[in-house]
Amino acid sequence: MTQSEFEGYVYQLTDPTPPEIEIDSVTDDFGELYRVWNGSQLLGTFYQNLEGKWIAQPCNRDKRPCCDTPLQAQLLIIAVNGLLVADVA
Repeated sequence: MTQSEFEGYVYQLTDPTPPEIEIDSVTDDFGELYRVWNGSQLLGTFYQNLEGKWIAQPCNRDKRPCCDTPLQAQLLIIAVNGLLVADVA
């Protein structure tokens, strides 16, 4: 690794710019499916089941945890992908 490549890598690790998280949705036969994106990378999906719980489906994970709110489902997907940053200010 050259010095400039190393410096670029270090900059990426220390870049304070938060990830660009976006939520969109698509309608299918079962209702609304919400998708969580970081730029063009799909982080996961979530939906509301018949009991009113929100089911989070992070990409590349087998578990499908139930949440009480859509915000909890979104945050869980973001956290599982290592993108949740705490504000300690």
